[in-house]
Amino acid sequence: MRLRRVKIGHQIVAQMQSDAGWKRLTGVAEVEKFLNKDDRKGAPHDLLPYLELSVDARAEIALLAAQLPDAAADEGRPLLPVIPRSLRDFVLHEKHVINASRGMVRRLMPGVFPLTWAFERITGLPFPKFKPHKLWYKQPIYYLSNHLNLVTDGDEMPWPKYTELLDYELELAAILARPLRNASTEEAASAIGGFVVLNDFSARDVQIDEMQSGFGPQKAKHFCSAISAEIVTADEVLEKLEHLTGTISCNGKEVASVANKGGRFTLPEAIAFASRSENLIPGEVFASGTWPNGAGIENGALVAPGDQLKLSINGIGELTNIVGKKEV
Repeated sequence: MRLRRVKIGHQIVAQMQSDAGWKRLTGVAEVEKFLNKDDRKGAPHDLLPYLELSVDARAEIALLAAQLPDAAADEGRPLLPVIPRSLRDFVLHEKHVINASRGMVRRLMPGVFPLTWAFERITGLPFPKFKPHKLWYKQPIYYLSNHLNLVTDGDEMPWPKYTELLDYELELAAILARPLRNASTEEAASAIGGFVVLNDFSARDVQIDEMQSGFGPQKAKHFCSAISAEIVTADEVLEKLEHLTGTISCNGKEVASVANKGGRFTLPEAIAFASRSENLIPGEVFASGTWPNGAGIENGALVAPGDQLKLSINGIGELTNIVGKKEV
């Protein structure tokens, strides 16, 4: 099931996509009877109540919605599909870490780059400092981002005043629909309600010093992230999770292709790790980390103010943002 939340005038409406188009769910008594009593009143706070339903209940809603009139093609302004309760961002792909590290040294440490290039050419191996920390190979590594600074499809991508090198990162993100604690991988997978495309914006020139501090990214990441306005329920994605592919386009031209393969851990494994002796609650967001070739610092397609950036994952959706002017 594909869902979205839009604002029509002063009203917020939940919609479901069918073969015939988008169908309005909010205010339809036959649909809202499936929701908890507290979720039936007023505008939907977000789409989490629909993600919490069983697959059978969503199937019944889909049958009911098929009989409803179509929403207008341009009806409503897209909103965040959920209001995240937190945002954890993992780094699951070694190839991305190596490529991004190499790209950052090339751009920001030009005096050092020739030495790393010579080492790699002679040995045929990645420069040792480009590889992840040894703990990365033992357990999923993540940082807590700022879940309050999120935008969605069509919104402007802000350019902070303190960076000269703004970058994007294509990622897949899971929305938790059931609470977890000390979960197995299977339990973590079954607790995922849906998936979205995520863009983890990065101030690369700020990131180097913050990462070397030993505390991880702060201002390099916390100024903004973006998630797609449409969310796809987990039952349609989980079996093909490791076979998803995507593309990145800038100003209508494709600049990179990506694939979610070769990860050290799967996203359910990472979520299970996060639940160790820790309560996870519905509405928390867990991102995969950047897929290899999914950042400008890797693929060379860096952005400038005014660029239109589109991140797409096949079977999940698209996320388009305009790069804003640098703050003064």
